Amino acid sequence: MSINAEVQKSGSESTLSTIRKFSRRVQGTGLVKTVRNQRYFKRDTSKTVKKKRALKLIKRRAQYRQLVKEGKVVETPKYPGHRGGNRPAQSTESTTPSRLGETTPIAR
Repeated sequence: MSINAEVQKSGSESTLSTIRKFSRRVQGTGLVKTVRNQRYFKRDTSKTVKKKRALKLIKRRAQYRQLVKEGKVVETPKYPGHRGGNRPAQSTESTTPSRLGETTPIAR
């Protein structure tokens, strides 16, 4: 597998910026990532280890679901801002539509 990343120096462009441009081009090809992954030999996991890991995960998920049912654990949404689980939806009582960005919180 060969990947060519070629960069031409334009007019008054500095050598440093040409090197940066080349580095970005090489990173974009994903070549550095694949070479780093192949740097050390990594043995594949055996079927038994995969099965044990899967069974442990299934058991842990079942226990978590049971704790949520019993009310001992509050289910958190997987993604921020995502309405998941048993939380009630927030009602919007405003009759006039707000303009874009008015209700957006400002980061400090």
